[in-house]
Amino acid sequence: MIDSENSSRGRLNRDRVLRAAVELADAGGIESLTMRKLGVELGVEAMSLYNHVANKVDLLDGMIDCVFEEIELPADGAGWRSAMRGRAVSAREALSRHRWATGLMESRSTPGPATLRHHDAVIGVLRGAGFSIEMVAHAYAVLDSYIYGFALQEPNLPFDTESETANVAQAIMARFATGEYPHLTELTVGHVLKPGYDYGDEFEFGLDLILDGLERALRPV
Repeated sequence: MIDSENSSRGRLNRDRVLRAAVELADAGGIESLTMRKLGVELGVEAMSLYNHVANKVDLLDGMIDCVFEEIELPADGAGWRSAMRGRAVSAREALSRHRWATGLMESRSTPGPATLRHHDAVIGVLRGAGFSIEMVAHAYAVLDSYIYGFALQEPNLPFDTESETANVAQAIMARFATGEYPHLTELTVGHVLKPGYDYGDEFEFGLDLILDGLERALRPV
């Protein structure tokens, strides 16, 4: 039953509106999110939501801020490498929970406090480690490109489990003659079809390569 506007004001707040919007986007994708559906989810008229968010842009800004709140901030005294590694792993985990957010994380022109706090903390760790302003910009760009790129690619793979991976790989290989694509076959048989293969494990391997490169840039031999 839809509550009256007065009662909705009494029990609603901005945080509750944003959390409900995130849950709807998680369930159906960002394209399916409307103010009307959000109002139904919260049991209020859609117009009541505008007491808490100015418009759809403000709603999206707040939703992205909720996602940034979930990403681990560098701990006090943590080394820059462990801080960046922890932040990257945490970001990937947050984006796996909120697939709709990946393409929106850096698109906001009016970012919220959690977003700004996150960026400021990451920059502060890198500057404190001795990275120049230019190198901080390079490091931030390459790390975020990798994190967001992996987050975009992973859910679009045609497999999730080890058995699905094997089935897809075998189906692809069955389409070509033996010896037709020897290098692809070698990779598939010698790595992808091995027990325990998980594409997600590639994330931390690639992340460590990036961190190795940044470490060399920070302290050239």
